[in-house]
Amino acid sequence: MCGICGVYSFKEKVNPHKIHNAIMTFHQRGPDHQDVWSEDSIGLGHARLAILDLDAKANQPMFSKCGRYVIVYNGEIYNFQDIKNDLAYEPHLWQTHSDTEVILEAYKKWGKECLSRFNGMFAFAIWDKQEEELFCARDRMGKKPFYYALTDNGFYFSSRPSALFELGDISKKTDMQALRLYFEIGYIPKELSIYEEIKMLPSAHYMVYKNRKVEITRYWDYRHIEPDNTWLQKTEEELIDELDELLTSAVKYRMIADVPVGTFLSGGIDSSLVTAIAVKLSSQPLTTFSIGFNEPKWDESIHAANVARYLKTNHYTETLDIANLIELLPTFIKNFDEPFFDSSAFPTMAVSKLARNHVTVSLTGDGADEIFGGYHYYNIIDKLQLFYRLPKIFRTTFSHLIGILPSHKLKLLSKALVQDDLAAAFAFSRSISKDFNGVLDDAILKNTSSIRDLFSKASRKMPFNLDPIERSMRLDAFFTLPDDYLQKVDISSMAFSLETRSPFLDYRIVEWAAKLPTRYKVHNGINKYLLRKLAYRYVPKEILDRPKQGFGVPVGDWIKKDLLSNYQELLSDSTAPHLNKNKIRELLEIHTSGKRDIHPLLWAIYTYLVWEKNYD
Repeated sequence: MCGICGVYSFKEKVNPHKIHNAIMTFHQRGPDHQDVWSEDSIGLGHARLAILDLDAKANQPMFSKCGRYVIVYNGEIYNFQDIKNDLAYEPHLWQTHSDTEVILEAYKKWGKECLSRFNGMFAFAIWDKQEEELFCARDRMGKKPFYYALTDNGFYFSSRPSALFELGDISKKTDMQALRLYFEIGYIPKELSIYEEIKMLPSAHYMVYKNRKVEITRYWDYRHIEPDNTWLQKTEEELIDELDELLTSAVKYRMIADVPVGTFLSGGIDSSLVTAIAVKLSSQPLTTFSIGFNEPKWDESIHAANVARYLKTNHYTETLDIANLIELLPTFIKNFDEPFFDSSAFPTMAVSKLARNHVTVSLTGDGADEIFGGYHYYNIIDKLQLFYRLPKIFRTTFSHLIGILPSHKLKLLSKALVQDDLAAAFAFSRSISKDFNGVLDDAILKNTSSIRDLFSKASRKMPFNLDPIERSMRLDAFFTLPDDYLQKVDISSMAFSLETRSPFLDYRIVEWAAKLPTRYKVHNGINKYLLRKLAYRYVPKEILDRPKQGFGVPVGDWIKKDLLSNYQELLSDSTAPHLNKNKIRELLEIHTSGKRDIHPLLWAIYTYLVWEKNYD
């Protein structure tokens, strides 16, 4: 796992010092080696975290044997040995034992079709010196970031948006569409960045830059796979066996490294199952990591310790006061160079910092909730579908009746009942702003789309007969997973030069899960039904079964106490004309007085104000 950047200049020869300066903005992503290659109008930069083939020959930028292609690459191709065998080169023809060289040779032989052979997480750019063409690609599920900008002066790309400003004269004008979506959902979805001139290459897409033009193409899409109801004829044990085989293969691939490998262990279903399989595959005791808190409300460490004890891992726990996490705020500000509301980044940074003292790679349970039905939202949307079968006039009438009642939850239900469709209702349930309006200028709302519009549009591209639970899961996997959760883990772990790998995001498992009928995901109110059954094969049910907790952080209390004066100061100093400061002060008063807990939206506003001060 590394950091990459590059530039193709339209008007002058590339300055390698600018590329070096860009690398320094994300050098923690690759502390082991940094290098720059440039030739006339093209320049590439790389910061390496050495995982496979620690020899200097595997450093980047790397040239193909023929000298025609140059690559900078961030990530891992887990099945690189299989692809190497398919290429059938004589052993002496390989310059390294790295997966980077395999990507180069695969592209040389198969062109863009090489992407269908890769099982991994990646963002890379390959310069073809002969055709003067840049080929860029991002992994299927969006583990690795890739930002780019095309201006009158050149084409630029990087692992982080802040690095692009070191490469060229790129506008810092805020994208109002991105800002609106951020205040509604807490992250910036698909293609957009907080900057109008900078875009994100979407997951499962490749991009070709040539002659000042960019063409972007999707190369994989699991969302169109329909659940296979013939699987209902299989026994549960048969399905569990299939999933066990797939997950074991995915974990085995992700344990390949020339550096120490461990796992994050929360004690929940997902991380415990990954850890248990890793223990099964490991020839020596596995190292596991968790963060504990002195406050029982937030502490998961006892559950992780129970699983670690059962699996006989070398388990490390760091116990903190929950208030200690606020000490990570400078690290958060430095590394999250776009507004980002997900406060679970703080414990993720804490456990990454702990793990990096012992390993360079850590496996995670990320992705299981979105593809196997782990969130309570799915049960809510399943119940809402009963109302959406009724004519809209009945929904509207019922919404009005319950909306006049004093209950806050009923008022939210009232709003959920009158959305355009179930996808929009799901977006509303996922929204952090819910029934609060007026933070942004009305003109922005008039000229931009809402998150509900985005979810509804994406939903219409899915199979018509998907049930509401499956549809909602795919919306989460399409938006929330890559643009929130995976970005959080990538930035939080790379802040401490730690690579994280996610077996559940193996594309074979994602495709298999898409075929799995919904009753095996959410069954009689039980979330992750089939996955739980598999987990019980490895860890006793009495150890695993407990309410879903998650990586919570008391940002609501921080806003009331530790950060309140700073919040008010940032708000007063803000020069953003599109913010309604009086409305935000009103929200702060509602929250700090205890009338209603609205910390998700207030925290999103706070991180935006911090970003505005440090990056805008």
